[in-house]
Amino acid sequence: MRRFGALYLMAIPGLVFIVIFKYIPLTGSLIAFQDYSVFKGIMDSPWAGFKHFETLLHYPDFGRVFSNTLILGFLKLVFVFPVPVLLSLMINEVKNALVKKGIQTALYIPHFLSWVIVAGIAFDLFAVNGLFNVVIGWFGYDPVLVMQESSFFRVVYVLTGLWRDAGWGTVVYMAAISSIDPQLYESAMMDGASRIKQIRYVTFPLLLPTVLVLFLLEIGNFMELGFDHVYNLLTPMTYSAGDILDTYVFRTGIQQAQYSFATAVGLFQSVIGFVLVFTFNRLSRKVSDGGLW
Repeated sequence: MRRFGALYLMAIPGLVFIVIFKYIPLTGSLIAFQDYSVFKGIMDSPWAGFKHFETLLHYPDFGRVFSNTLILGFLKLVFVFPVPVLLSLMINEVKNALVKKGIQTALYIPHFLSWVIVAGIAFDLFAVNGLFNVVIGWFGYDPVLVMQESSFFRVVYVLTGLWRDAGWGTVVYMAAISSIDPQLYESAMMDGASRIKQIRYVTFPLLLPTVLVLFLLEIGNFMELGFDHVYNLLTPMTYSAGDILDTYVFRTGIQQAQYSFATAVGLFQSVIGFVLVFTFNRLSRKVSDGGLW
């Protein structure tokens, strides 16, 4: 404590934040096992056991909503997660510092746009008279109502996620790459390694622990796809492909005031996320001797 007192002091605001906004709200999970009443509060609301979980599992559209969540989570993990890694490796190869900063800035900017704006851009881009239909019209194709077709929803979800967040995802990877000892590259060059081999045998192996940690964190959020992202892209015609647990919770928990049921769904998502993180962490430790704990 004496030696690292300043560091402990700096950690206090973060610990206070975690306790107030993360641990204390966990007591609200009790609502999932009650017939919660706003007027009675958590302490006086009657207990309902697992009634709300049974209601969720027997919900007629539960299979569709749950499968949509899994599919979009899988697409996000497979197509969105690797892109920042590839972008970081490519940006690192740019030698001109001014050009590198310009590329990074251009990639970062979309992250600061809200999903409402991003969805508005997507609707304008794929409108009947939008750029997409204008371009395919040059090749003799009829206009396509992309945002009203359920078959295109998942593609649009992935593309908008890439455009907005891929650049921002490079921040951690670029920091990890910048910490690599330059002497390793010099040794590789002396051994005749090309730029591709330097990336393969120096940059990527040393970047892999960071990728692994962020992958495990992403696995923990596998069921949480971002309500604002999906909700702003949804239309009544795309519910069959885009209606997920988060949007379902919004309709039942907020619009219909079924707080206990909405909490049960949220707890259901959290438990699945915990199981996924625990499982993949154990696999990671067996394969690479590294993990979150």
